[in-house]
Amino acid sequence: MLDLSRRALLIWAASLFALCALIGIAAINGWPPVSTIDLIGRDASTVTAENDWVRTFWRVVEVGTDWYAVVGVALLVAAGLFGRYPRAAVYVLVVVVITLIVRFGLVLFVDRKRPTWQTVDWLHESPSYPSGHATGIAVLAGVIAVVVTMFVRRRGIRRLAYTGLTLLVLLVAADRVFLGRHFPSDVVGGIVFAAGAVFLGMAIYTPLPASHSIRHRPLVDSVRGDRRIAVVLNPIKVESVEQFKAMVTTMATEAGWKAPTWHLTTVDDPGTGMARAAQEEGADLVLVCGGDGTVREVCSALAGTGIAVGIVPGGTGNLLARNLSIPLYIRAAIDVALTGQDRAIDLVEVSGDNLEDTNFLVMAGMGFDAAIMSGVNEDIKKRIGWMAYVLSALKSLMFPSMRLEISVDDSEFTKHRARTVVVGNVGYLQANMPLLPEASLDDGLVDVVLLYPQRFWSWLPLAFRVLSKQPRTDDLLNRMTGRSVVIRTNHDQPRQLDGDTISEGRELRMECVPGRLLVRVPR
Repeated sequence: MLDLSRRALLIWAASLFALCALIGIAAINGWPPVSTIDLIGRDASTVTAENDWVRTFWRVVEVGTDWYAVVGVALLVAAGLFGRYPRAAVYVLVVVVITLIVRFGLVLFVDRKRPTWQTVDWLHESPSYPSGHATGIAVLAGVIAVVVTMFVRRRGIRRLAYTGLTLLVLLVAADRVFLGRHFPSDVVGGIVFAAGAVFLGMAIYTPLPASHSIRHRPLVDSVRGDRRIAVVLNPIKVESVEQFKAMVTTMATEAGWKAPTWHLTTVDDPGTGMARAAQEEGADLVLVCGGDGTVREVCSALAGTGIAVGIVPGGTGNLLARNLSIPLYIRAAIDVALTGQDRAIDLVEVSGDNLEDTNFLVMAGMGFDAAIMSGVNEDIKKRIGWMAYVLSALKSLMFPSMRLEISVDDSEFTKHRARTVVVGNVGYLQANMPLLPEASLDDGLVDVVLLYPQRFWSWLPLAFRVLSKQPRTDDLLNRMTGRSVVIRTNHDQPRQLDGDTISEGRELRMECVPGRLLVRVPR
């Protein structure tokens, strides 16, 4: 639906509006089979009239899905989108509001009377075609479905969302018929009218993000026609490799790049070899699409080469992309990679027992947070995304505390107790949680946080302090900052780097290397 041309969207909208008009004409003139179907409403309302609990249930549905509830939900969705996706926010709110206004004028123009068998409680006397409740809930479901299509990567979650929205529309449709407020044709006409409005809204004002570079002058090298781009793709992170290739190739050539070369990761090589091959090809930009693990492998291989990396977030966490303000919508992220500006960010070198020298870009951890990563069920993760980490966290809340020693910038070791210790190059987790609010990707420092909730209920004040960014430190929450950090524990602990579990061990040694990597960010 998002890939339809404006002409196709207009054809769909016109066809649906024509169908709505045809249903209305057939209903008003009593043409079969519409007139026959409308009589079903009489039997349905009889069932409602004979059962008090049924009438109460449908009345609750009626009140809870009236126009003010529809507009209120649209406002909330638009508010959530407006900061990073203003076009999508405007689309959601404007389509819902204008559809309800136009429907009000349409119902007065048609002036069809309500069914004679309408439930007498809270009797409605206004004209009935098309149904206001059905129109409102259908247009709301339609614009939310568009948003889901844009931003939800996982097919299973999208299907779940579509199913829930469809069931909601059917529930409201049944409510209108069982209360006798509308003929079935009123309800169907309202749903068809709303669907036409969704398509017409997309044709007039697309919710897709405009290129972020439109408002900026071209970069100095944008006049060159020989710029080379290589793409490193984790194929399991996109629904269709061929569609993704076509999208990137089209956008790259339109932005003045040569046709991309392609490198697909494998189980044996999650990105390092592909990044080095891209470097050998003489690529000016390497675009990487995958999760945090794939991004880390590619960035590590290209650190210090001067080759910029464009990140297309395709994983569950996407923490580096989030902290660089790279949009999660694939087309918008590709646009940033192709037309954005370069930013030098820090890399953190890591070593430790039972661990080959490596590095990270986002975070490293020992204890509870690493237990969360290792405890995630991959099958559940494929279905529900980052919520799988929430389920794993709930199971690991009372992960045993550990005794540890920490040295910052080669100072003397200090002793602590904690359930988890996290060393971060970025400050924010999913849902914009500010675990390390002072962390910055280009300050030449790493930030450390120790969390030690001694009892189950201690997580509540800890969560409040994290979310409110309180600077106070104590045994519950302690923070440190430095160029280098060494952490030692009294026994083997689970460990993670950028969300990937590594071997258990007792020590991590980390040092920040300033400005080691170039990444593409919005201008």
